[in-house]
Amino acid sequence: MALELEQLPPTPSKPKSNRTHWLYIMVIVGVVAGVVVGLVAPAFGKEVAFLGTMFVNLIKMMIAPVIFCTIVIGIGSVRKAATVGKVGGLAFVYFLVMSTAALAVGLLVGNLLKPGTGLDLKPDAAKAAELAGKAHQAGGTIDFLQGIVPDTLVSALTSGQVLQALFVALLVGFAIQALGKDGEPILRAVSFFQKLVFRVLAMVLWTAPIGAFGAIAGVVSQTGWSAVRELFVFVLAFYATCFLFVFVVLGLLLRAVTGFSIFRLARYLAREYLLIVATSSSEPALPSLIAKMEHMGVSTSTVGIVVPTGYSFNLDGTAIYLTMASLFIADAAGSPMSFGEQLGLLVFMMIASKGAAGVTGAGLATLAGGLQAHRPDLLDGVAVIVGVDRFMSEARALTNFSGNAVGTLLIGTWTRTIDASRANRVLRGEIPFELDAAASASAEPAPNVTPAVK
Repeated sequence: MALELEQLPPTPSKPKSNRTHWLYIMVIVGVVAGVVVGLVAPAFGKEVAFLGTMFVNLIKMMIAPVIFCTIVIGIGSVRKAATVGKVGGLAFVYFLVMSTAALAVGLLVGNLLKPGTGLDLKPDAAKAAELAGKAHQAGGTIDFLQGIVPDTLVSALTSGQVLQALFVALLVGFAIQALGKDGEPILRAVSFFQKLVFRVLAMVLWTAPIGAFGAIAGVVSQTGWSAVRELFVFVLAFYATCFLFVFVVLGLLLRAVTGFSIFRLARYLAREYLLIVATSSSEPALPSLIAKMEHMGVSTSTVGIVVPTGYSFNLDGTAIYLTMASLFIADAAGSPMSFGEQLGLLVFMMIASKGAAGVTGAGLATLAGGLQAHRPDLLDGVAVIVGVDRFMSEARALTNFSGNAVGTLLIGTWTRTIDASRANRVLRGEIPFELDAAASASAEPAPNVTPAVK
């Protein structure tokens, strides 16, 4: 009898509770409280807006270390650089095609609905001039390309420029790869540093409810409801366009290539969506997207290349916004754009939008730059939509984030660097994601991933 008892399988231990469930409940409470304060006590709401800015800054200080560690580990662990080149090249082509498609969708919807027609809006010239100044300071395409190279190797991790951190991480990753066995100790050191970075990030995320409260209170107190009522049709059309782009265009593409459901993916990323809505920026969710894609079974090297690059080059929501807003201003001013002007604007925005990666409000300056280059007579109209730009920034950020998540899964499938079986189990909820577990295991490669190069 004793022998039979000894042969019985051990009782499975109770799964560890996911404490982040309470975190995001607190975020919802913070958002609701921010709306109430902004409406009831707008003066106080403006005073606490700095809390949202501080929270976003806390997250931004983690972006460069997260990107650096992820890419260095991803590239350094791959034996042949050809694999990285294949993933990177495929990602670049995909991002270019999808960004162009998003710009075209924005133009199509704007021409069909013409939400600005007949409004006879009178813009604030002073505000528009201020936006134009910001657009000129941003520089052109040459300045954008020159800005990719940092002043020093270390400054790329301290300047806050995502592309600079990406560039240096690629160099270091390939250098470690070229060192062979001599580079393994360096790779292990970066892995330990990555664990520290994700642990700090987990601590920072617990301040999200306070940041959400301050950000929402500030927006509601400054904007009010009048601007939303005046531009309701335009805002509604933009949100509908983003929704259809994500759940129809990206959803069908995801289903056709991978067989995954866009609705299950959205449910899997629901917490990140909530964080993006609270901060109006996709940057705070970048580290979590990296961790969740690896948790789904996408290889570390693919995630490390596709996700950070997508944050700079795959901005579907921003692309839709830029074209729809341009057409709205032209129609509202009674001076619609010709077909040729729309095509020229599309090409310009395809390049200019790459500088608006994940930064709240950057789309507004990019919009001003596009109009300044193609239709200077419409530049004053940019100030008209300032009142609701922040409300649309949530849709932009959510669409950008969704496009990068879908793009990672597509490229992982095309390059065979994803465990499809594990991904399906994760999307069905059989393998839940826990923030604390990700923080401690983020440096480990995803299990059961078919290696790209044997």
